[in-house]
Amino acid sequence: MNKFRRIGYGAVSLMSLAPALVSAQIDARLGGTGLPQGSILDIMTSLMNWLLIVVGILGVIGFIIAGILYLTAAGDEGQIGKAKTAMIYSIVGVVVALLGLIIIRAVQALLGGNSTSF
Repeated sequence: MNKFRRIGYGAVSLMSLAPALVSAQIDARLGGTGLPQGSILDIMTSLMNWLLIVVGILGVIGFIIAGILYLTAAGDEGQIGKAKTAMIYSIVGVVVALLGLIIIRAVQALLGGNSTSF
């Protein structure tokens, strides 16, 4: 009797796990989470594009602030020098952001196997 009870418990346990095993095969997308769906390459590309957009916007804002500093320097050579240096750094930041965008697109085209998007 003990042997039959053990077999019965084992069979019930296996049957209770069957729906979980079958459900694991379903391709259920998580909807409404706001998370990106796609490959890791797509997610990393999206993240890098957002970061480069933020860097580009910060570079333009920095250039505008440097321009305001240049206009309000009132002939002070020290302030004019600081404003020019800030302008150069802002331009370099925007150029680096654009080069980063080009490099990301090139790597995505090479890894994705689609050279027409570059």
